[in-house]
Amino acid sequence: MARRLQHHRTALLAGLTAVTLSLTLCSCASGQGDGSGGGGDAVPGAAAAPKLTSIDINPHDRAQLRRGGTLNLAIPQFSHQWSPVHTDGSETSTISVTKPLLPTFFRSDSAGTQTANPAYLLDARAEVKDGRQVVTWTLNPKAHWSDGTPITWRDIEANWKALNGKDPAYKPSSSTGFELVSSVAPGKDDFQAVMTFDRPFNEWQSMFNGAANAPLMPASLLSTPEQFNSAYLDAIPVTAGPFKVEKLDRTTQTVSLVADPSWWGDKPMLDRIVFHVMLPDAMPAAFARGDIDLVNIGPDVAGYQTVRNTKGAAVRRAGGPDFRQFTLNTRTPALSDATVRQAVFQAINRDTVIRADLGGLDWPAVPLNNHLLVANQNAYRDNSLGLARYDPAEAARKLDAAGWKVDGDVRRKDGRELNLRMVIPAGVTQAQNEAASATRMLKDVGVKVTTVTAPINEFFDKYVNRNDFDIAAYSLMGTPFPASGSRSNFAQNGGTNHVGAGSPAVDAALDRAAAAPDAASASEAINQADAELWKVAGILPLYQRPQLYGAKPELANIGAQGLSDIVWENVGFTK
Repeated sequence: MARRLQHHRTALLAGLTAVTLSLTLCSCASGQGDGSGGGGDAVPGAAAAPKLTSIDINPHDRAQLRRGGTLNLAIPQFSHQWSPVHTDGSETSTISVTKPLLPTFFRSDSAGTQTANPAYLLDARAEVKDGRQVVTWTLNPKAHWSDGTPITWRDIEANWKALNGKDPAYKPSSSTGFELVSSVAPGKDDFQAVMTFDRPFNEWQSMFNGAANAPLMPASLLSTPEQFNSAYLDAIPVTAGPFKVEKLDRTTQTVSLVADPSWWGDKPMLDRIVFHVMLPDAMPAAFARGDIDLVNIGPDVAGYQTVRNTKGAAVRRAGGPDFRQFTLNTRTPALSDATVRQAVFQAINRDTVIRADLGGLDWPAVPLNNHLLVANQNAYRDNSLGLARYDPAEAARKLDAAGWKVDGDVRRKDGRELNLRMVIPAGVTQAQNEAASATRMLKDVGVKVTTVTAPINEFFDKYVNRNDFDIAAYSLMGTPFPASGSRSNFAQNGGTNHVGAGSPAVDAALDRAAAAPDAASASEAINQADAELWKVAGILPLYQRPQLYGAKPELANIGAQGLSDIVWENVGFTK
């Protein structure tokens, strides 16, 4: 067990992770992935909000598990970019595969409390020195990369330089936290790094954190933008985890990991992990056949029934901050006007969409009216200014005011018809439901929708990441970090801001949340940011996404993780 992290808790650096949650850079076409979730008391008026356990993983001590065995898992795509900190690697398949392979300095429990992972980090201390925040990272000298190179302060320095956003040639998924650092220097030896911040960052524990999808990467592959952007294309050349890569097999669409004999921590209970690429709607049937041992059902109603009807299968469930949503691309001419985007919001009856997605799932069909918090969290409130309300008459008025006039069955402006391309991933039942519903509803106000179904391997790589869509439907997944986890999706220069727009007011509110001296101030700033995001009208939240997993009953220490992260060396099968 990791010992509790020791650091100075000044008022300036107050820990906030147990109070509120937020969303991270990880995107998910299907809702498959290592989502995070957690509790918090229900707010007044949110009686229908999900009240589920914060973690459901069939916990067992290592002594209760048998040595060896292969864990078969499913992922929705065979990635091209295997670096999880690159903007093109910020999707669930890359993140899922690389978590057992790369360093994570902290462990997150079901409440989002962070403790040092002693395999990599012996100590981390945050202090205020001469009016500035300083974090001292003391590394485990036994830790090393798979090429034999020790993990030292230079790796921390290289990650900071690559991720701080100063050089636009680097393409990181997020610069959050790193852009606030002014210097990284050696401490008492090569295994200690001293990081000085320009301004306070209370969520500094989100740095080099697996639960935040932000592992440490090797300095040897970060020193130039070309290395950063291309070293992990179709390859995972250097690792430093309890498992290593055995084979990336594009022909069989599998990724095989094996226990790394040079791992210096607790010996993994499993011999091998194999990730199988398949369409999301095929995963439950694969689980029922015994081809995979764990399936992320998400909001797949048919998949949920398949798992429930599978003899001996266990359903593991947790609530969390993950949500389904529509992303509107402001780079396209028709959606460059915020008034038009707000009209699209008000033309969509989310109640109907949600019932189509969740009917039959033992999960409340409750609309989500906040981008950053879910309804069973402290501080949740509706900041939508009416934009979350289905109001087709108001939507029509907004479109008229924006110059899009009804001409037959469709609106036109300057000779162009208002025709939006909605891109969805193949094999995702809920995305098909959402596209069909949106098409009918937007037609009622004179907006034409053309649905493009993208191959699952191309949905992010060729469409979302390349801004080739008007509307895209996918899930956003959560982390234990309220302010820093959000910034990349919503800030104007965020590496995973696929909307292509934001506002100075959003950025300023997120900055206030990240530097807040206490939880109440942070929560207020988060809600201020959410109110500004409704004005931007780039992401329309639909509903809190259920964390539902089907699992073989003997599979232990993995499942619906809540806010916790997976301790891969402890995953195994009971005796």
